[in-house]
Amino acid sequence: MALTKTYPKTKSQKTCRVKFELSAEAAGGAEKVWLAGDFNSWSSVDTPMKKQKNGSFTVTLTLETGREYQFRYLLDGKRWENDWAADKYIPAPFSNTDNSVVIV
Repeated sequence: MALTKTYPKTKSQKTCRVKFELSAEAAGGAEKVWLAGDFNSWSSVDTPMKKQKNGSFTVTLTLETGREYQFRYLLDGKRWENDWAADKYIPAPFSNTDNSVVIV
């Protein structure tokens, strides 16, 4: 898994492009994966990820800098997975698990 951050060349721009990637190993044969988090009100359908030829899934979002965003991956609408390369993890408010965090 990976989080790839691309910051603008000018510091006046307050956004960062973040590529979220769920590895084929972590996807475990999933057919569909969605990204859910603070940036999309934890919608389980608004941010589908594109399946790559190698079995991984990716999506790129533009996020406001100076913030931390909690997120998780939803595999086949049934199983939640954290990003193994997240910037940090924090306890989820409504379950006995952690959420991944990306800091931009």
